[in-house]
Amino acid sequence: MKMVSYFLFLAVAAVLTSCGGQQKARDPVAYQFKSGKTALLRDGVAYAPRSAPAAVKRAIEAGNRLQNKPYKWGGGHAVLNDTGFDCSGAVSYVLREAGLLKGQMPSRGFFHYGKRGKGDWITVYIRNGHVFMTVAGLRLDTGWGGGRKGPRWQATPRPGKGHVMRHPSGY
Repeated sequence: MKMVSYFLFLAVAAVLTSCGGQQKARDPVAYQFKSGKTALLRDGVAYAPRSAPAAVKRAIEAGNRLQNKPYKWGGGHAVLNDTGFDCSGAVSYVLREAGLLKGQMPSRGFFHYGKRGKGDWITVYIRNGHVFMTVAGLRLDTGWGGGRKGPRWQATPRPGKGHVMRHPSGY
């Protein structure tokens, strides 16, 4: 019995170590409009719910400013208000403009951002080499399935499996 317990302990420890004790997404990241809880997307512009906290409204405004900017490797890091953004530059910009991050960080830095798990208003999804986020249920991503187009609000689902979920404390 002690041997079985020991192997069970090793198995659990291996799982926790492999994902750093993080909560990983299992389901697709999908947008479903819910009045008063999710952002509305119309003609590429996101509108925050009236009941959203001020930081969430600022995050949506910041994401709107990124629309139609091109994908730019390293964009948003050396120059904070850049002409183009990569994935981590875009997520950093939105969180910084919302008052939820100081400076910027590369995608791997988000593995330790905020709190573990899905947030009520904002969730950051991280895997090695890529990061994207949802704000009031609407996904901000620099590209998936159709290549790197730059930061865009997306209402189409994308796989979430394997991404670690983090969120700013309180959101």
